[in-house]
Amino acid sequence: MKYFTKDWYDEMQVLGFLTFHETREEWEEELAYFEEEGIDYKEIGRRDLEEMRPDLFKFLPESFHPYIRNGTINAGFPPQELRDMAKQWEAECEARMEMLGDDYSRHYEVIKQELPAGAIQLMEQSLHGAKVLSVEQPSDDVLLVKLDCSGGFHYFTDIQLTFTGVRETDIPAGFEGAWWLYNEIYLEDGGFDLHVLFDSPMVEVKIIANDIKIEVLE
Repeated sequence: MKYFTKDWYDEMQVLGFLTFHETREEWEEELAYFEEEGIDYKEIGRRDLEEMRPDLFKFLPESFHPYIRNGTINAGFPPQELRDMAKQWEAECEARMEMLGDDYSRHYEVIKQELPAGAIQLMEQSLHGAKVLSVEQPSDDVLLVKLDCSGGFHYFTDIQLTFTGVRETDIPAGFEGAWWLYNEIYLEDGGFDLHVLFDSPMVEVKIIANDIKIEVLE
């Protein structure tokens, strides 16, 4: 994958992590709610920071690192210095993400007319949020992927993706239950090269094939 990679997704999660309350009053209202409900917000913050710590160090500039090390990056209402740094980094990150999306959109429009109809359907009727039910390869050149799209944006039922003329696949074993996040596609010698980012497990799947058919399963 060149665009919507695991690193891209992880950086997006850091962007979400750095969302702060706009005012101290908003923070105090949320704190009062936590206390009223008996929620230990400090423990929640500690666990969230522990989970995010590797990616925070990876993607954020060194000016953030003291706040990550001492735990103040998500403890209480942030100091103005931290808010200013976060605002600047967020603006830069969002600009890069927008540029990345625009680059991919231009790439897709260039190759769209050379893709088979099924591949265009797959790209333009989002499978984001679909859950993998099964993956089977009955022959060397045929791959069947069944998805539960009830929690997605299209179909809202089970579907089957039938890839034909399959030349290469990179799919982990025990893949059932993974969630379809984002996809991108490239031309490949009369066929296409499909890359999909999945969650649970977080993996990048690759399928090179000549054609694809999408069927709604009754």
